[in-house]
Amino acid sequence: MFNLLKHKSLAAFQHAEFRTYVVARFFFIMVLTMQATLISWKVFEITHDPFSIGLIGLVEFVPAVIMAIYSGYIIDKSDKKKLLHLSISANLILTILFTYITSKQASNSLSEHTILLLIYFIAFCTGIARAFSGPTSFALVSMLVPKEKIPNAISWHSSSWQIAGVGGPAIGGILYGAMGITFTFTLMIIMMSISVLILFFISPKPPSTVMKGEPMLKSIREGFKFVWNTKEILGVITLDLFAVFFGGATALLPYFSDVILKTGAQGLGILRAAPGIGAIVVMLVINFIPMKSNQGKWMLWCVAGFGFSIIVFGISSWFWISFAALLLSGLLDGISIIVRSTVLQLHTPEQMKGRVSALNSIFIISSNELGAFESGFASRLMGVVPSVVFGGAMTIGIALYTWWKRPSVRNISY
Repeated sequence: MFNLLKHKSLAAFQHAEFRTYVVARFFFIMVLTMQATLISWKVFEITHDPFSIGLIGLVEFVPAVIMAIYSGYIIDKSDKKKLLHLSISANLILTILFTYITSKQASNSLSEHTILLLIYFIAFCTGIARAFSGPTSFALVSMLVPKEKIPNAISWHSSSWQIAGVGGPAIGGILYGAMGITFTFTLMIIMMSISVLILFFISPKPPSTVMKGEPMLKSIREGFKFVWNTKEILGVITLDLFAVFFGGATALLPYFSDVILKTGAQGLGILRAAPGIGAIVVMLVINFIPMKSNQGKWMLWCVAGFGFSIIVFGISSWFWISFAALLLSGLLDGISIIVRSTVLQLHTPEQMKGRVSALNSIFIISSNELGAFESGFASRLMGVVPSVVFGGAMTIGIALYTWWKRPSVRNISY
């Protein structure tokens, strides 16, 4: 085992705390994606309205963005391991609450209207917790491995996230349909508890520099100023923002699964897993055969390909074509994720990673959650299929615009 870890593609795993962190985060993300799948299915089951699914994204987006501005300041001046521990523990409580209210629905103890309001409340609280968990994870990674191993750590960090992103929706949808709600939620609580417990094996990670007496607003302004002046960072996070905002067709998967493809909860789980499967494949390949140059050009080609795959998904009425399109979207998006994450890590000073990662999380949350709302809103204006095709076309247009107008992004190479 130790000889295997000596391989340069596994360099980050030579460090015990990084291995522990990856396992803890794997279970954490697994449960979050299981929960997201089941929440969207429950909302659609109650309302049969694609707009109500998109509203989940908006409800999570608002507190996540508001708190992210504050969380970056807190992360840079606090013990990052402790903050991650607290945020995952908060998510464990929310998972238990979700389990409780769905069991009440099963026993008809609560009305569907009350269940719906409680689900939106859980999404709101998840947004608050997410404002801390994502940026803290980003800032913590570079403290677990030496600087020269950060690119390798980021690749495996992203890969483990994608593997969990695949396993969560697939397991959530399949177990919900085959084993029932009680078994599914019991497994979710056990996995989240494991994540909380094993984080005790990581030592405290206090800030690298103490921010003595610096006013909070000044500290936050410094973070904004750094991102604005670092064109590579600003370019990659805005590209991701607009590409995923318009290409967020996965928010409407419950509608496609139920109405167009007619595959139910099991099909929903498989479709949700498809982008993650594609991302895993490409990330594993890149871990062993890393990109050595022209990463910016590769990223832009992949964003355009991502948009094309969303168009194919939108017009497909065949399950396996839809699955293949989503698989391709994940494969192409996986390359973009690795390039963006590596640029952020390598161009950000250690003492600013909390603030920069918090700002990045605002862009990510905006693209995902607000993008989910945009998908639901656009589907109401122009219909579900036209809205997805429109979103894919906009993503291609954004990639082309960035190629010609943002050379600092196109010329990224590390």
